[in-house]
Amino acid sequence: MRKITTSFIAFFLFFQIPFITATEGMWIPLLLESLNEKEMQSMGMKLTAEDIYSVNKGSLKDAIVHFGGFCTSEVISPNGLLLTNHHCGYRQIQSHTTLKNNYLKDGFWAKIKKDELPNEGLFAKFIVRIEDVSAKILNDIADTMSEKERQSQIDKNIEALKSSVKLEKFEEITIRPFFKGNQYFMFVTVTYNDVRLVGTPPESIGKFGADTDNWVWPRHTGDFALFRIYADKDNNPAEYSEDNIPYTPKHYLPISVDGVDQDDFTMVFGFPGRTDQYLPSPAVEQIVEVLNPAKIAIRDKALKILDAEMRADPQVKIQYASKFASIANYWKKWIGESQGLKVSDGVGRKRKFEAEFSDLIGQSKKSAEKYGNILPQFQKLYKEIEPYALKRDYYNEVAGRNVEMLRVVNFLNRLVTNFEESGEAGYNGYLGRLKPFLKGLYKDYNKDIDQKVFTSLVEMYDENAGLGPHANTIKKKYGSYDLLAGGLYGMSVIPDGKEMMALLEESPETVVKRLKADPAFKFGAAVRKHYNENVSKQYNDIKSQIDILQRNYMAALIDVFPDRRFYPDANGTMRVSYGQVSGYAPKDGMQYLPVTYLNGVMQKYVPGDYEFDVPKKLIELYEKKDYGNYHDNGKMPVCFIGSNHTTGGNSGSPAIDANGNLIGLNFDRVWEGTLSDINYDKSICRNIMVDIRYVLFIIDKFGDSKHLVDEMTLVNPKKGK
Repeated sequence: MRKITTSFIAFFLFFQIPFITATEGMWIPLLLESLNEKEMQSMGMKLTAEDIYSVNKGSLKDAIVHFGGFCTSEVISPNGLLLTNHHCGYRQIQSHTTLKNNYLKDGFWAKIKKDELPNEGLFAKFIVRIEDVSAKILNDIADTMSEKERQSQIDKNIEALKSSVKLEKFEEITIRPFFKGNQYFMFVTVTYNDVRLVGTPPESIGKFGADTDNWVWPRHTGDFALFRIYADKDNNPAEYSEDNIPYTPKHYLPISVDGVDQDDFTMVFGFPGRTDQYLPSPAVEQIVEVLNPAKIAIRDKALKILDAEMRADPQVKIQYASKFASIANYWKKWIGESQGLKVSDGVGRKRKFEAEFSDLIGQSKKSAEKYGNILPQFQKLYKEIEPYALKRDYYNEVAGRNVEMLRVVNFLNRLVTNFEESGEAGYNGYLGRLKPFLKGLYKDYNKDIDQKVFTSLVEMYDENAGLGPHANTIKKKYGSYDLLAGGLYGMSVIPDGKEMMALLEESPETVVKRLKADPAFKFGAAVRKHYNENVSKQYNDIKSQIDILQRNYMAALIDVFPDRRFYPDANGTMRVSYGQVSGYAPKDGMQYLPVTYLNGVMQKYVPGDYEFDVPKKLIELYEKKDYGNYHDNGKMPVCFIGSNHTTGGNSGSPAIDANGNLIGLNFDRVWEGTLSDINYDKSICRNIMVDIRYVLFIIDKFGDSKHLVDEMTLVNPKKGK
């Protein structure tokens, strides 16, 4: 059968593409030599592609770690010391925090290794090698196949490949699609499960500026934390044990203390989560005009409730700190993304590109026949999916995210379904995974707060998405949303963590019977049933058509624009992005410089404010100018920005200089540039990094933990040392 991907694969393996736009893109390390090395070196990089990615010797990739599957970290010492963001380790820091030992407020520094704190469930994953396996995965795929037949063949090919690959002990395989399923790569990995907390600054440093400064430049946040990987005596992965020893890496990053200057080369190496660079204009317009505003409004209501409760009670602040930060993070990101797309005319730029695409395919009868219907179909399908997409976002935000009781109902509903469909075996299999999750959730759960969120958001959900007839019948029995909330939370076992966990110790029959009679379970199940029958199915049917069209569109772009360089969307796999230290102009008459300093922290200082308070010791160090050897002509650098293309998942990624040394720690993007997930704009898209000198200063001078700095290798490449 004719293979639809032959030319696509050949394009990547053999065709040399002229470089067009420096700094944009998230590139696969395996392909740097053919696609990026010359451009990177023209921007100042002194390394080779093999220095960055090699399977034959230690290279930069061997110091880059997928931290818990949601962030990036890097090895910075020969003793397995890991550096990542404070916000990446926030959940672990919070889990060790009590009112007596308040590591969020006061920070934590392990003076000896036996004081380093274990973290159940946290892992560090290394990439051993990457392979392009497109030819094997897309073998026997033909144009004439239905989508179901196509996916079935791909699944068979994946399983066949996995069974044929020879792995070393502890190695695992992940195979992921790229370019909307037009290409596939295999990642061989090794995972270490004993990762311990070593050090963290207090929130007043690690989270300075909190939600007000989130996504904002100028920034003054020391967003870092230290962990350590432990291994068995043979340096292999092992579950936590007091007998484990610090991991010895294949490579760790030396640290440059020379600082950064305008236009210095920067490379960010990590695991970016998700981007959608190749969406068509109707999709971008729908995001800006319909979907983002709805999600922003929902989270705005939830955040106002949580903020008031956290300010009123220190214990609630500890309980809800991580939740609040998580909810607020994308709330503010969506605001900036929408504004950035409007200011940069993101929709108009997409339309202009699509007009160019249409003109080119119109010049060839064959191309017109093959690709001419793609853009009109996008218009039609996105119009059809819009009402379902909106209701889907309402459901996910209300029942799947912000109202914790409804979120728990969804998990319990699956437990009941497993019992009814698969008996005790299915029930017990799922219960084993559910109980640890619920234990963690209830640890930081406040029934009264959740009830207030329920009252506010369920009314909003009903007005915009509809609860459905059964749930509405339940609501009418109570008379108002407030009385509904009071009745459900007052009579249900689900909002009571102790009672709920105790119930799960009963027999499956008892648990299922109690849940099906529980008022909150009945209400949540009714909302879910209405959503599944009237929104989810319809949405998924249309979305599957869009996904096929998007894959065809991606292949068409490669075909129609043979002189353009395309990079794959982020999908949680290892990528390299490169750029330069650079300020930017967010609006007329305003120019941002690329570096901030400790004096900016003091300018923002508000005594007693939970976002802008400053530790007394940091003030004393500032007043004495006691910066050790980490200052820049008497000033203490804090953060800097560059033109690297980053997204969520790049948090904790190292900022690496032209010589392969660590110069900073990526943790955010500027607000105006959050549109980069959809439409990168070099003029305003900037990533924000903690200057590594500030990290060292805080560890050494503030944390009195020079023993940790002594583990590291400090270099002065600009001074030839």
